[in-house]
Amino acid sequence: MPQPTPRPAPLFTTTGETLVIADFTPRPPRPPRAPGPYRRLFTRPGTRAFTVGNLLARLPMGMFSVSAVIMIAGTRGSYALAGAVSATGLAATALLAPFTARLVDRHGQARVAVPATLLAALGSLALLLCVRYDAPAWTLFAAYAATATTPNIGGMSRARWAHLLKGDAEALHTANSFEQAADELCFMLGPVLAALLCGTLFPEAGTLVGAGLLVTGMLLFTAQRRTEPPVVRHGQAKAPLRAPGMPPLLLACLATGAVFGSMEVVTIAFADARGHASAAGAVLGLQAAGSCGAGLVYGALRLGGRAEDRHPWCLAAMTALLTLPLLAAGAAGSLLLLSGALLIAGMATAPTMVTTMTLVQERTPAGRLNEGMTLAVTGLLGGIAGGSAVGGWVTEHSSATAGYGVPVTAAALALLISLTATPPRGRGEPRGRSRGRRTGKTAVTPAA
Repeated sequence: MPQPTPRPAPLFTTTGETLVIADFTPRPPRPPRAPGPYRRLFTRPGTRAFTVGNLLARLPMGMFSVSAVIMIAGTRGSYALAGAVSATGLAATALLAPFTARLVDRHGQARVAVPATLLAALGSLALLLCVRYDAPAWTLFAAYAATATTPNIGGMSRARWAHLLKGDAEALHTANSFEQAADELCFMLGPVLAALLCGTLFPEAGTLVGAGLLVTGMLLFTAQRRTEPPVVRHGQAKAPLRAPGMPPLLLACLATGAVFGSMEVVTIAFADARGHASAAGAVLGLQAAGSCGAGLVYGALRLGGRAEDRHPWCLAAMTALLTLPLLAAGAAGSLLLLSGALLIAGMATAPTMVTTMTLVQERTPAGRLNEGMTLAVTGLLGGIAGGSAVGGWVTEHSSATAGYGVPVTAAALALLISLTATPPRGRGEPRGRSRGRRTGKTAVTPAA
C-alpha cells in the first residue's frame, strides 16, 4: 500500500510554546479559466483574417454619404444638390443590392464581390472627378448611382459565420451580436472620419480614402477562401421574399429603419434649434455607442428559447426606451439630457437587430442567405428614407420635440407587425428551427 505523505513537524520557540505549524504541501494548480464567448469565436482558423477585412470594407459604408454631401456642397454650394445625389445612390442601392446578393449566392463571394466592389470604387472616383472638374450636374447622379454595386459586406460576413457555426446556436448568437456591434461602430466612426478628412485635408479626401479602404478590405476578406461558404445550387427553391415568415419580417425591418431615419433628422433639427448644430453628430454617436455596447453584452449572454420569441420582447423594449428622448426633449429641452436619453435608448437597438438577423437566417431558404439578409438591409434602407421624410415633415410643421414621437410610433408599428404576423408552425416541427433537407438537386429549408 502507498505510504501517506508525512506532514512537516511543527516549529517551536525556545520556551517550548508552539509558534506555527507550517504545512508545505503544495496546492493543486487552479484550472485554466474558460475563454469567453468572443475569444472562443475567434479561435477558429481564418476568422480573424476575414473579420479584419470585413471591418476595413465596412467602415466606408458610414463615410461615403457624408463625404459626398460635404464634397458636393463645398464645391457646388448646394445642399439640395448634394442631398439629391445622396438619395439617388440610396435608391439605386435598394434596387441593385438584392440582385448583387443573388449573384453572390449563385457564384460565390470572391467571384462576384471583387468585381462588384471595383465597379463601385470606380463610381466613387468618377464622382470625385466630376465634382473636381465641374462636370454637369447629371454626371454626379450617374457616377454615384454606380456605387450601388457595392456588395453587402455585413451580410457576407454573417453568411460565413452561419457556415462555420452550423449547429452551434449559442456561438452563432455571439457572432451575430458581434456583427451588429461592428455595424454600430462603423456607422459611428465613419461619419466622424469622413468629416475629419474632408475638413482638414481637401473636400475629396473622404471619398478617396473610403474607396481605398473598401477595395483593400474586400480583397482581404475574399482572399480567405477556407471560410467562404460553398455555393449551394438551390434549383427551384423559393426566393427569400416568398419564404414563409419573411414578408412580415421585412415589413418589421421597414418600420425599424423608420426609427433610425426619423431619429437622425429630428435630433439634428433639435440641436440646430438650440444653436448647437455642430453637436448633433456627437449626440447621435452616443446613441450608436449605447447600441454597440449593448450588442457586445447581449452576445455574451446565454439565451435559451427561440429568436422569434425574443423578437417581440426586444421590439417592446425599444419602443419603451424610445419614449425617453421624447420625454427629455419635452420636459427640459436640454441637449445634455437628451444625449443621456439617446444613450439609454440606443441600448435596445442592437438586441433588436441581432434577433432580426437571426430570424432572417432561419427563414431564408438554403443557398440564398446573402440575398435574404440583403433584402432585410434593403428594407432598413427604405425605412430610413421614409422615416427621414416623415420626421422632417413633423419637425417642420410642428416642432422637433413632437418629431421624437415618430420613432416611437415606428417602433410600436414594428412591434405590432411582429406580434400579429407570426409564421405558421410546420406539421410536427416546432417553430424557430431551420433544418436543411435536400430533394434531388434542390435544397429546401423548412419555414422557421
